[in-house]
Amino acid sequence: MTSEERHEARYKRRKARRDSKRKKVLETYGDYYKVISRNALSGAAKQAAKGVKYKASVQRFMLRRLTNVAAINRNLVYHKDIRKGFICFNLMERGKLRKIMSVHFSERVPQKSLNQNALIPVLTRSLIYDNGASRKGMGTGHAMKRLVRHLRWHYRRYGTEGYILLLDFKDYFGSIDHGVVKEIIAKAFDDPGIIWLTNLFVDAYYEYNVKVKNLPEEEAHKGLGLGSEVNQTLAITVPSPMDHYIKEKLRIHGYGRYNDDSYLISLRKENLMLYLEEIRKICDKLKITINEEKTRIVKLSHGFTYLKTQIYLTDTGKIIRKPCHKSVVRERRKLKKQKKLLDAGIMTFDDIRCSYSSWRGSMKYRNARKTIHSMDKLYDSLFIESWMKGGVQHG
Repeated sequence: MTSEERHEARYKRRKARRDSKRKKVLETYGDYYKVISRNALSGAAKQAAKGVKYKASVQRFMLRRLTNVAAINRNLVYHKDIRKGFICFNLMERGKLRKIMSVHFSERVPQKSLNQNALIPVLTRSLIYDNGASRKGMGTGHAMKRLVRHLRWHYRRYGTEGYILLLDFKDYFGSIDHGVVKEIIAKAFDDPGIIWLTNLFVDAYYEYNVKVKNLPEEEAHKGLGLGSEVNQTLAITVPSPMDHYIKEKLRIHGYGRYNDDSYLISLRKENLMLYLEEIRKICDKLKITINEEKTRIVKLSHGFTYLKTQIYLTDTGKIIRKPCHKSVVRERRKLKKQKKLLDAGIMTFDDIRCSYSSWRGSMKYRNARKTIHSMDKLYDSLFIESWMKGGVQHG
C-alpha cells in the first residue's frame, strides 16, 4: 500500500468516526419534536423566567404556564408563525450605545428550548477551546486565562520578543449575513423542523429591516439583533471556520477569540501581516467585515489592550493586568451621576451599591489595588451619609 493509499484509508476511518459521533448527537439533540415538546417548553419557561419574575408579562405567562406551553406546542406542531415582533430600546454599555432587540416572553420560551436542546449541543461541538464566549463555564474570565497562558508559553520560548495581532470585527452582530447562518444550520442538522424554526427566528430580522427600517434587499439580509439567546449561539459559530484555519492550518498556538475580539501571538511581525491577509480572505467568504481602525499589530513589550484590560508582559515574565483607563474614568463619572440621581430621588442607594459592587467584582482578577482604593475614597465621599444610614460595606 502506497503512502497516498494509507492517507486515504486513514481519512476514511476518521470521517467514519466523525459521522458516527454526529449521528449519535443528532439522535439526542436533532429531533424537532423533542425541542417543541411540552416538557421541553415547560422547562425552558422556568429557566427563561429566572431573574425576570418581577415583570408583569412573565407573571402572566407563568400563571397559566401549562396552558401557554400547550398553545406554543400546538402552533409549532403545525409550523405556525409564533413571532410577535421586537421590543427595541437602547442600552449604554461601557460607554458604547447598543440597540437591543428583545423578543416577547412567549417567543423567548421556544427560543430557549431550541437553543438549549438543539443549537448549543450540536453547534458548539466544533468550536475550539479558545473560543470562550456564550458557553457554560467560560466567559471573559476564561478568555483572559487563555491569553495569560499563551503569553507564558510564548515567554518561555522567546522572552518578551514578539508581536500580537489584535483583530476586531466591525458591527459584528449588525453585519452577520443571514445566508451564511442558514448554510451553517443546514449542514449541522438533518431535521427540517429544526432548520425551519431557526430560519424563522433569523428571518424576523430580515422582515424588520424591510418593513421598519426600509433597507434595500441586499442590506436587509444582514444583522442579528442583541437580546436573543439564539443569536448569541449563532454569532459565536459563524467565525468558527476562521478559528479552525488559524489553529489547524496556520498552526498558531497563541490564538484566542471572544465574540468579535481576537488575538494572534507570533515572534515575527511579518508573519502576522501574512496571517492577516489570509484571515481577510476567510472573512470575505463568511461576509464578515474587519474593523481596520481597531485591528493592529503591537509589540508585546509595549503592552496592549484586550477585553477592556491593559496587558503588560515584563522582562521577568510577569503578566500585569490593569483596568483600561477609559473604564476607570467612566466609572468615576458614573458614580457622580448616580449621586445626582440619588439626591433627586430617582435612584435608590441599594441600586447604587449593587452597581458599584459589580464594578469592584470585575476588578478582582486585575492588578487594580490602587485603583480600587482611589475609587472607594470617591464612593465614600459621595455616599458616606447613605452608607452610614444603611450600614452597608463595600463589595
